[in-house]
Amino acid sequence: MAPSTADTAPGPRTTRTTRTVLVTGPGGAGRTTVAAATALAAATRGDRTLLLCADPAGPGAVLGTAAGPADEPAEVTPGLWAARVDPTDYFRTEFLALQDRAATVLDLLGARRLDGEELTELPGSEQFALLQALRRASAGDWDVLVVDLPPLRDALSVLALPERLRRLLGRLLPVERQAARALRPIMAQLAGVPMPAEWLYGAAARRDEELATVQALIEAPTTTVRLVAEPGPAAADALRVARDGLSLYGLRVDALVPNKVLPTDSPDAWSATLAAQQQKCLQEWGEEYGPAWPLRAVGHLGRDPRGVADLGDLGGLADLGDLGDPAPAGPDPDTDTVAGPDAGAHGGPWWVEDRREEDGLLLWCLPLPGTVKSDVGLVRRGDELLLTVGPFQRMVPLGGALRRCTVSGAALTDGVLKVRFTPDPGLWPRTP
Repeated sequence: MAPSTADTAPGPRTTRTTRTVLVTGPGGAGRTTVAAATALAAATRGDRTLLLCADPAGPGAVLGTAAGPADEPAEVTPGLWAARVDPTDYFRTEFLALQDRAATVLDLLGARRLDGEELTELPGSEQFALLQALRRASAGDWDVLVVDLPPLRDALSVLALPERLRRLLGRLLPVERQAARALRPIMAQLAGVPMPAEWLYGAAARRDEELATVQALIEAPTTTVRLVAEPGPAAADALRVARDGLSLYGLRVDALVPNKVLPTDSPDAWSATLAAQQQKCLQEWGEEYGPAWPLRAVGHLGRDPRGVADLGDLGGLADLGDLGDPAPAGPDPDTDTVAGPDAGAHGGPWWVEDRREEDGLLLWCLPLPGTVKSDVGLVRRGDELLLTVGPFQRMVPLGGALRRCTVSGAALTDGVLKVRFTPDPGLWPRTP
């Protein structure tokens, strides 16, 4: 008899560092297949591996066996477990918990409570359910976590969500709220209705902690993105757009996986023509992305892969890439240091050049390879910069040194956005 999941699935994290691979790509490119093959390759070499699928249908069709829920992964083969995200269950659980916490207010308003059976998820539940599943997975004792994400644009939105939500929580419920807590009983008597209860602020703090855990997983130096695309013009356009988002969010790519590559020696003229078109596309991708994104082509099996045996035939996916020296995903808003002119040589996606002695400036640098000037926007709002690159936006907090400067210009040169900061004499520390 096979051991139960409870007996085999890893428990709470020990000192093990998890290698995380986030798999995404244009729709229909075979993301789930590549994610499953990557997870199987990791398990085969001895790593305890979890395959987490954002699709509620799960990777069952590819694995040949059903995946378990997010909190109870099912063992597929020795060393490999699989789990799926269930947005309906997540929404029902969260809504009922919120309804219980808000019972006093609901009773005051005469509202009729809803039963779990009549609840169906709302738009957006999939993203929040995925974030919750990522948080739970990050607490497991895995060597490798492979996440089958939604299609490319949706995946980038999900990966940016924790940072955005934490910023909104910080603005809506700032630390200064502590000073008003003692006034709530008086305000409640004057208004005649209960003031926001303590659980609201406690819930916000818990949410911020949960989001911080997911954000830390996404930004960890051991986390990379694996892009899957079927060679062709449509995928090429999608990859160019995705490159902007990946650069802006500071996400690292360990591989570009051209999937369903046809053999070049087919005697059939129609197949040979398609294969030649794919090879031309692969050559172009190698020239455009190869230096930064290693290409690991996966051949077409002549059928839809199903089961462990088929997944094992998809080669080139076992190598999870050389991570090199870890680099921050953005400027640290709490640091007061300024890096030297060579800071960008260490692989970091963001750096600051101190040029005060040469021309009195600090240069804040962000690599944006392949981006054109017309796609870039920059607005300073207080101690933050609103960066726009193509269809993507990010609010970036400024470090201590840059907060005491004014923005005096910006330029996109050789694929690097350089923002010029001039120290404000009224705010910059005076030299004795």
